[in-house]
Amino acid sequence: MKFDFKRFLIINIGLFVLACGLHFFLNPSELAVGGTTGLALIISNLIPKLSYGLLLAFLNITLFIIAFIVLGREFGGYTLYASMALSGILLILELFIPIEAPFTDDLFINLVFGMLIVGVGMGFVFNQNASTGGTDIIAKIINKYSHIEIGKSLLIADFLITLFASFVFGPRLGMYALLGVIINSLVIDKMIAGFNVKINMIIISNEYDKINNYIIHEIIRGTTIYHATGGFSNEDKRIINTIVDRREYIKIRDFVKSVDHRAFVSISYVTEVEGEGFTYD
Repeated sequence: MKFDFKRFLIINIGLFVLACGLHFFLNPSELAVGGTTGLALIISNLIPKLSYGLLLAFLNITLFIIAFIVLGREFGGYTLYASMALSGILLILELFIPIEAPFTDDLFINLVFGMLIVGVGMGFVFNQNASTGGTDIIAKIINKYSHIEIGKSLLIADFLITLFASFVFGPRLGMYALLGVIINSLVIDKMIAGFNVKINMIIISNEYDKINNYIIHEIIRGTTIYHATGGFSNEDKRIINTIVDRREYIKIRDFVKSVDHRAFVSISYVTEVEGEGFTYD
């Protein structure tokens, strides 16, 4: 498995953001919002002598074999690292920045801000084809075989944990935890969609040949040219269709303006693209 420094860096940024959401907002408020992080919080509450960070590491180990077998060595390797790194970051935060009380007195504010921060962190990690272990692995398996969005898959996997939390911490905290899981699901799906968003461009211009050559040879993207007839002018037209990322779109848009200021350009956003130049070579 070839080491990818950029991917490694993004995963670590996500883990740090995730750990901050847990340490400063959710754990002090006893908001067990699913996952092994929530289960570890429940168990550490029942057995106070157990370290939360160490308990989290222990719980995650039981799911790694499944990740390696079902989701592959690459996913399993990054997941193993991510879960251990998350436990380590939480242990460091416990030692150097201990939190004795919730960040604020308002439980709802702790929940919303905590889940927004956690969701952003998990979005970074999931987008790099890794997870933080625990029910994240189960969610990834559900996503792989059912194509249910990863956030909704995580919602399914975490429901039982929040149900357990309602018995340990009371129905009020349990319902807050369930609300947190729903927020987390929505944030993760939005984050991943934002990472993967592409732009579908439709260009109609008399200079279609120049524009097409620019996209193919300068942007290095494929195009499709449609033959059409203008409904109003009754003239033959050439329609260029291509899918690009945001940066490429800006370059193409500016080039089109420079060669034909009367060109018609229409764009739409797509959140999943598979095929040449996107998911495989």
